[in-house]
Order: sequence, then C-alpha cells, then structure tokens
Amino acid sequence: MSAREEILRRVRDATTDVTTSAGATPREPLTGSGAVGADGLTQFVETVEDYRADVVRVGPDGVAVAITAALRERGCGSVVVPEGLEPTWVDAVAEVAEVRRESQTRTHADLDATDGVVTAAALGIAVTGTIVLDHRADQGRRALTLVPDTHVCVVRADQVVQDVPDAVARLRPDAGDARPLTWISGPSATSDIELQRVEGVHGPRNLVVLLVEG
Repeated sequence: MSAREEILRRVRDATTDVTTSAGATPREPLTGSGAVGADGLTQFVETVEDYRADVVRVGPDGVAVAITAALRERGCGSVVVPEGLEPTWVDAVAEVAEVRRESQTRTHADLDATDGVVTAAALGIAVTGTIVLDHRADQGRRALTLVPDTHVCVVRADQVVQDVPDAVARLRPDAGDARPLTWISGPSATSDIELQRVEGVHGPRNLVVLLVEG
C-alpha cells in the first residue's frame, strides 16, 4: 500500500460516522449584532490610520460628497463601480470621473487602465483596523479592489465589530452561500530586502475609508 492509499484509508476510517453532506451542518443563529460603540469606532479609525489609510467620518447624507472629494483629491479620472453599488454613490462618481461598470471591465488590462474603484464593505474590525469584503453585488469581484490605484470603501458604523472572532461569527455563510473574502489592512505595501517600504505592489496605493455614522 502506498503512502497516498494509507492516508486515504485513514481519512475514510475517521469519517465513517459522518452522515451530513458538506455545507449542510446546522448553525445556531447569532444572538447579537456585535457592533462596537463610540470607543470602538474611535479605535477602528485610529488603527486604520496607523496603516496610512485615510479615514473620513460622515453622516448618511454626506457619503456622496465625501466620495466626490476623495476621488477629486486623488486625481481619479476613471472609476470602476460594482453593479450593485448604491445609485447615489455612482452619481457622485460621475461628477468627477468617467464611470466604468464592472461588466465593462472584464480584463486586468481594463482595470489597470482605471484609476480608482468605489465599493461598500462587509464589515470592519476595530482592533486590527481591517476591512473585509465578501464580494456581494455592492463590492464586486475581487480583482476590482486589487488593480486600480485608489480604493474608496464605504463602511457603516453598524458594520464595525471589535475583533477577529466577532468578524468570523458575522461572516459565516449560510449553507450554499460561501463566498471568497478579501481582508484589507491599509494600502498595499511591502518591503524590499533593505526594509524599504514599497507601496502599490499587490494592490491600491491609496485607501480611503468613509465611515458612515448616524
């Protein structure tokens, strides 16, 4: 018996009592929202800024203006938007840049020729300053937020949780609804062998987080 056959035999022996199919395990419903309070939001802002991202705190009526300002300040002449993005936010993009729909930017070359992207988010994490995208219709496919040089991301205050376990609890999908996740902690950056910081190697050099409160 080969090593591969031995491993498979042990796996089969260990799972003979499993009767449920993959993804069919019942889950207990969540009992709380897990959203943080005022101190948690302040912590979220501080940790996001530690990663050299820009944070703008706005009310619901100020999101469109903030999007326009963020794109104008960074010289974005073309911006890709997910198909499910809030229409008023798309209108805000159109005030300062050419709007490119997700369906019109099918290749990496299309995205590489686009200056920015505007998306919503799945949640934010106060302790780590991380933003998580689960790529629903208002966030678009993963490549949208990895190729353009500027990412403007809208996060509602009730989407900010305290820590990673809270985030994982919120993100756990229903059976059959598993999605890829992108965890973003600041603009893309890495270091060379001399520890010189290099930005934009693997993603956007500019990350602007609009935190919507109220």
